[in-house]
Amino acid sequence: MSTPETVDVVVIGAGQAGLSAAYHLHRRGFVPLGTTEGATATRTFVVLDANDAPGGAWQHRWRSLTMSTVNGIYDLPGMPKPELDPASPSVDVIPPYFAAFEERFALAVRRPVQVRAVRREDDDPHGRLLVETAASADSSGAGSPAAVFRARTVVNATGTWTKPFWPAYPGRERFAGRQLHVADYVSADEFRGQRVVVVGAGISAIQLLEEISRVAETVWMTRREPEWVEDDFDTAARVEAIKGVEERVRQGLPPGSVISVTGMHWTPWARAAEARGVLVRQPMFRRIEEHGVVLADGSFLPVDAILWATGFRAALDHLAPLGIRLPGGGIRIDGTRAADEPRVHLIGYGPSASTVGANRAGRAAVLAILADLDAAVPVPQH
Repeated sequence: MSTPETVDVVVIGAGQAGLSAAYHLHRRGFVPLGTTEGATATRTFVVLDANDAPGGAWQHRWRSLTMSTVNGIYDLPGMPKPELDPASPSVDVIPPYFAAFEERFALAVRRPVQVRAVRREDDDPHGRLLVETAASADSSGAGSPAAVFRARTVVNATGTWTKPFWPAYPGRERFAGRQLHVADYVSADEFRGQRVVVVGAGISAIQLLEEISRVAETVWMTRREPEWVEDDFDTAARVEAIKGVEERVRQGLPPGSVISVTGMHWTPWARAAEARGVLVRQPMFRRIEEHGVVLADGSFLPVDAILWATGFRAALDHLAPLGIRLPGGGIRIDGTRAADEPRVHLIGYGPSASTVGANRAGRAAVLAILADLDAAVPVPQH
């Protein structure tokens, strides 16, 4: 392992939230660690990203997710998106935009770098945090050795894409057909002529149900009867969703899904699925067998594939050494700061998980960090 590098701020993740934080650090005089400018800087930062290339989770999305169907993408700070064709796949549009942003503001993102642990250097509550990375290599074989960064502050912006949630169901390991999560989805054509069970009640579940149902027989299943809200998912609805999630993280509960707060709003693909008669919810199956599922009424349904559109969890395993996750799995948040370890800020988590929320949280976190450093006093304890 290389000699530890000392830095003021480590940003973990280079999606919307991480890039927002990096932009605001850069704007306020922080410079990237290891650059010529950073060699003489009084305040430095480094952005660590586990992906091989710019684009955050967007580089992994399915091609049918076009700019007209994504659930809102807000501009990165200081650099509006270029004029976009609504029919363009988001995977072709957003990663180049992120790459251009990184280059324009010279953010010097280090990748691929997998953070394996964040821990305290010692017992001093105002001391340094150690950010430990694993040795890594990209698809070309290039990469970086394991390293340690000694940071005054950590901004965690790791999102959820790398933590797809697979619910435990009896017999799941026995299924001879294909099981996949939304994170693995590529194209409806893979299921042409098959019978596919789509599990889940979120936006992605409905979108993919509508898409797959055009080439395959689909069966939509959820644990609970969806509560449909007649209003569109407009700005007011988004504000209410954020308020609900904000209260949960303030209490240290897992953020939960937007659907759990707002109910099911009618989206264009939900209306399209309803118009074609495929938006027919069935109760969750009892168990999975080798060639199908046993339904709630005890009958057997042969199935070729099961798509688990069951959401994601926050990617926070690397924060485990800090002991700030509560028994229920959440982290108490005060603004962007972890209430039980104020040297850590979480952005793109809970109420700031949307693209506009991530932008605002990046700015808020940097302002709080700057205030701590300018005051030259220990950060507040909770």
